[in-house]
Amino acid sequence: MEECCTTKPKKEHNHEGHDHDHSHEVQDKSTLQLFLPAIISFVLLLIGITFDNFIENNWFHGWIRLVWYLIAYIPVGIPVLKEAYESIIKGDIFSEFFLMGIATIGAFAIGEYPEGVAVMLFYSVGEVFQAMAVTKAKSNIKSLLDQRPDEVTVLENGTPKVIKAEKANIGDIIQLKSGEKLGLDGELLSEKASFNTSALTGESKPDTKSKGETVFAGMINLNTVSQVKVTTAYKDSKLSKILEMVQNATSQKAPTELFIRKFAKIYTPIVVFLAIGITLLPYFFVDDYQFKTWLYKALVFLVISCPCALVISIPLGYFGGIGAGSRNGILFKGSNFLDVLAGIQNVVMDKTGTMTEGVFKVQEVNFGNEFNKDEILKLVNALESQSTHPVATAIHNYVGEIDHSIQLENVEEIAGHGLKATIGGKELLVGNFKLIDKFNISYDIKTDNIVYTLIAVAYDKKFVGYLTIADSIKEDAQLTINKLKALNVKTTMLSGDKTSVVQFVANELGIENAFGDLLPEDKVNKVKELKAKDQTVAFVGDGVNDAPVVALSDVGIAMGGLGSDATIETADVVIQDDKPSKIPMAINIGKQTKKIVWQNIILAFAVKAVVLILGAGGLATMWEAVFADVGVALLAILNAVRIQRMKF
Repeated sequence: MEECCTTKPKKEHNHEGHDHDHSHEVQDKSTLQLFLPAIISFVLLLIGITFDNFIENNWFHGWIRLVWYLIAYIPVGIPVLKEAYESIIKGDIFSEFFLMGIATIGAFAIGEYPEGVAVMLFYSVGEVFQAMAVTKAKSNIKSLLDQRPDEVTVLENGTPKVIKAEKANIGDIIQLKSGEKLGLDGELLSEKASFNTSALTGESKPDTKSKGETVFAGMINLNTVSQVKVTTAYKDSKLSKILEMVQNATSQKAPTELFIRKFAKIYTPIVVFLAIGITLLPYFFVDDYQFKTWLYKALVFLVISCPCALVISIPLGYFGGIGAGSRNGILFKGSNFLDVLAGIQNVVMDKTGTMTEGVFKVQEVNFGNEFNKDEILKLVNALESQSTHPVATAIHNYVGEIDHSIQLENVEEIAGHGLKATIGGKELLVGNFKLIDKFNISYDIKTDNIVYTLIAVAYDKKFVGYLTIADSIKEDAQLTINKLKALNVKTTMLSGDKTSVVQFVANELGIENAFGDLLPEDKVNKVKELKAKDQTVAFVGDGVNDAPVVALSDVGIAMGGLGSDATIETADVVIQDDKPSKIPMAINIGKQTKKIVWQNIILAFAVKAVVLILGAGGLATMWEAVFADVGVALLAILNAVRIQRMKF
């Protein structure tokens, strides 16, 4: 719990380690065990107050009364004093534990025993609630993602054998029954299988896979018995990487969170010195100065001033935002990206695979009569087999099997243009018309009015013709643009595809600005133009080919994160399915998280300010001080966990 309630942050490794241990402590105990010290203290306090105020007696005073309240204090006070001592040993003198320690010991010193016990009791209850809230937030995130089964059934010489998932080797064949969860990433050997991928993508609609396709740990087999060949070790599975990424997300702090940490580091020593001033300075200005009265006011001031509500509820709010994203298949690499997305002004998006399906189909082939269409298509198919671009898949699906007898030499991919190779001493070019222009090959085709993607072909320094390829707009693309407009976010589409195609898609969806025929460096320049206007930019793409733009933008959002390890590495936010509607959802999660965090900051400062003023006027007692500290902290915690139950 030190992460949340110690006012002076430790070095990162110590800090995280301590928090980790404390979380385990909470997880390993039942609710009764966690609250038992507070229950004992509460019962003894109530009995003491009853003897003080409601039952006439002549024995409950002097040392008996002191011992009784000391016994009530010990169960809740000793752990806090121990934390204060350990913090001082580590060089962190002005911790919250220290504040509570001197406030309650001071209360005992001036004879306010019940108030001393009460302050420590309610503080300890608050601590337990805080520890439980943080542990629950962390376990929620983990349980959302850590969907790997502990055991898998592998086939050994055709015989099923159950083994530990981490013992499975690459190349093993897993037998997956209906309703079973896959333990490792692999290649589907069965002809077809349907999977529930909600653990990975937040999408409940079944995903049907065919033989040879990749399937991931965490997917649930929905129908017949399937066989999967393991292709990735347990610790390297996609789910392991995603889980590690989300658990590390909390180390990337939002500016608000960093500010509160720095603020607490300066604020707490100031509070202690002010309390000393409140105790001693009135001696020089007040006629009937009484040390005990002013010490009491200083102790009230100390309790009110504890920054607990801020130090705990703000990280908890960001935990909630990261958890809400994970539940919806959106992975934030740090709470800082929640903050940036909350204020994003421009979403710049790629076209292919982001707003369109990225599944191309060849519509027609327009080659000159002097060329053998089938022969050229075989050459084009062989060359495109060197690329992973969706266009290559479309050509392969259209032409069929690759002729491996074709000898390709000097194969080169020219970024933003296409592919070049030499076959039997003759040069083959396949790409956009910029590629043909680059090699000074003449053609007499007007391409501007064709609203399809064009793949130009040149062979032996002659223009052969072109293929037209079409891509369909994603079903939720229109909803995405509508929601972004509702959030007052401007939209821009940048693509290497021809301008007429890009403009057509942009007009269909109502995207404000669209630019086609762009090379990677052109995309960078367009984003620089937006940044030059002091506007924040989120770039949405595949996170790999657009690495320079992702690096330049304020937030890089990658689509279809399940498909690429590189995507998870390069992007700041990963959308695990291919749904663009998750872009406005991610922005909304950022906005709601920031709203909750600021609600907590305002609540804490407002209540503390009111009670401090009352305390300075002698109108607030320790009881009001307890509410200002622990009460506000609990209200802030309840507000922070709200985000985990929101629907976006």
